[in-house]
Amino acid sequence: MALQKNDFIEIEFTGRIKDGEVFDSNISEELKKLNSNQQAKPFIFSLGQDMFLKGVEEFLIGKEIGDYEIDLGPENAFGVRNPSFIQMIPLKVFIEHRINPIPGAVLTFDNKLGKVLTVSGGRIMVDFNNPLAGKEVIYKIKILRKVEDINEKINSLNEFLFRKNFKFVINDKKLILEVEKGFKALVELFKDKFKEILDLDIEVKEIEDINKSPK
Repeated sequence: MALQKNDFIEIEFTGRIKDGEVFDSNISEELKKLNSNQQAKPFIFSLGQDMFLKGVEEFLIGKEIGDYEIDLGPENAFGVRNPSFIQMIPLKVFIEHRINPIPGAVLTFDNKLGKVLTVSGGRIMVDFNNPLAGKEVIYKIKILRKVEDINEKINSLNEFLFRKNFKFVINDKKLILEVEKGFKALVELFKDKFKEILDLDIEVKEIEDINKSPK
């Protein structure tokens, strides 16, 4: 049966620059090449919800379980390079944050990643383009299965949105999530997303001690 938007699937994947190196994967052999400490494990996500690269998701909608190689141009991958994203930052900004700007270094500025291009006197040129912007990329995707279990779907959505595995119960068409103190307002921002993807209303219960939830 052809896959549709909001379907959950489990995949193995490898992304590489066309005629170049691998930049992302969830396969053990490829992660070793990347010297990554990330654990190799299948990835579960909902199609058409920007939980993976949009160009890949759009390609997979309408496909069957199987193996695919997807060639994406920059506009459907990580975007074209934007010259306006290359900015001059005064040296004093680096000094104030006790950062030594070295060409090639990748740093975080106002929650944006930037690569230091040149250091010339008090003028530091920083590139805020995605490192893969302007590049054609190829993804090898193996769709392992369509995920039908509602618990797996909820866990994958919680992991993607919050990097958490919240305890939960389902009561009729309501999903009751138990979250630690301070998370309630954040989780409630995604009520519409849960409704759209899972067709479940959510109720968020804030638990003082997440390991001692009420019976």
